[in-house]
Amino acid sequence: MVWITAQLVAMMAVVPVLHTSAETLHKVRQAGVAGSFYPADPQALIAMMDQMLAQAAPSPNNDPILAVVAPHAGYPYSGPVAAYTYAALKGHKYARVVVIAPSHFEAFSYTSVYDGDGYATPLGTVRVDKEFARELVKQSGSMQLSSHGHEATAAGSEHAIEVQLPWLQHVLGDFELVPIVMGDQSYESSRALGVALASMVHGGDTLIVASSDLSHYHAYEDAVWIDHKSLDALKAWDYYSMSRNFQARIWEACGGAPIVAAMIAAERMGANQARVLRYANSGDVTGDRDRVVGYSADLFVKAQADSASEPAFALSQHEKSELLTLARRSVEQAVTNGKLHEPPATADALLNQERGAFVTLHKAGNLRGCIGFTAATKPLYLTIRDTATMAALRDPRFHPVSVAELPELDYEISVLSPLRRVTNIEQIKVGQHGLLMKNADHEGLLLPQVPVELGWDRQKFLEQTCIKAGIRADCWKEDGTDIFLFSAVVFGEKER
Repeated sequence: MVWITAQLVAMMAVVPVLHTSAETLHKVRQAGVAGSFYPADPQALIAMMDQMLAQAAPSPNNDPILAVVAPHAGYPYSGPVAAYTYAALKGHKYARVVVIAPSHFEAFSYTSVYDGDGYATPLGTVRVDKEFARELVKQSGSMQLSSHGHEATAAGSEHAIEVQLPWLQHVLGDFELVPIVMGDQSYESSRALGVALASMVHGGDTLIVASSDLSHYHAYEDAVWIDHKSLDALKAWDYYSMSRNFQARIWEACGGAPIVAAMIAAERMGANQARVLRYANSGDVTGDRDRVVGYSADLFVKAQADSASEPAFALSQHEKSELLTLARRSVEQAVTNGKLHEPPATADALLNQERGAFVTLHKAGNLRGCIGFTAATKPLYLTIRDTATMAALRDPRFHPVSVAELPELDYEISVLSPLRRVTNIEQIKVGQHGLLMKNADHEGLLLPQVPVELGWDRQKFLEQTCIKAGIRADCWKEDGTDIFLFSAVVFGEKER
């Protein structure tokens, strides 16, 4: 492959290459994809990066950058997007960079923190911060000092950390590295790593880099649609929904767990805003729009004002009526004929917007079923169809609704905002917020209307959400518990 033009070669100035003394480094991970993912020649590599950095729009302000996301495909494909991440880091200094990546070639069930002394690239060897690495793995049993996921295997040489290093060397200069490869993609592993990193980072001397591409091998339009689900959740700081959808393969990012871990760490380090600087896919480079790979450049910053909350969502009376009618027809169709209702497509922009939602059924004032989705995975009108049907037939607390009961049911719909972790319980407003409580394998959710209907104050609301999750009532006080809040637009047939 021709990496740079003859004109660029002629224009290149001699640029010094960073080196770390190899005499003190006994175990160095050698570059595995130099010459394939990026140029092996240092001057050609620097010229390629400079060309891409020059074309990347600069970040609009100087808010402290605590973590970033950059893609890890070959530079000709993902480099123009990665350059946006690294252009934003120009002028910043960090003593330590933590790079978190997925494992493409090895399967293992833990988070592997490299046990070696350095990582080599054509620009020199980056020294590993071994003291930090040793202390990090002590924070959780889900992490180990290991070479798994780092060293080359018969299947191939892991590239997800390596391709970030020349960018970091070129833009930041000297720093120490903490290379991490996640073998387990669960929320629990991401949380353990994120919390551990935040507990060890003090001040602004550490940058966290999540190495990830987005969707793989879809048609161009499908890839854009899938990838923007992830990016919308990222901008809303809803990393819990991201994690669940990545695990379920509803959304796609090979480094989904590293992104979630970086967000959790950055949040606890003071970040309050996520910015998507650039999105593109391989089809924008090659022109082949049949099977593309998605890329994004993202920052997690400590902004002067927290603008991560999304604009208020509202529905007109007509839209509410349309959704309630759809919920009732969906239940009647499923109960009477055993068939999924197929509503006609709607041109209404809000009803086509992807939203999480719950449908609640009452009979004679008593709960008769309630099921929903917290994450936005479908257009709202289809989410209402599905959740109404499941509330009638699949709520495990009740037997399925019968034909005779259909005229007696009242319908209530709750359209949800994205989830956001509670950092101070004073943020919880009874009557405005619903809660989702998460502790290890336990999870429970209560909608905003529940504490109002039952006359609970904030503490009672927290305790009852713990109980709903199957945990003791004071679990909300524990370090291992995550409390997420959300708002909801709530309306029902009784209002009509």
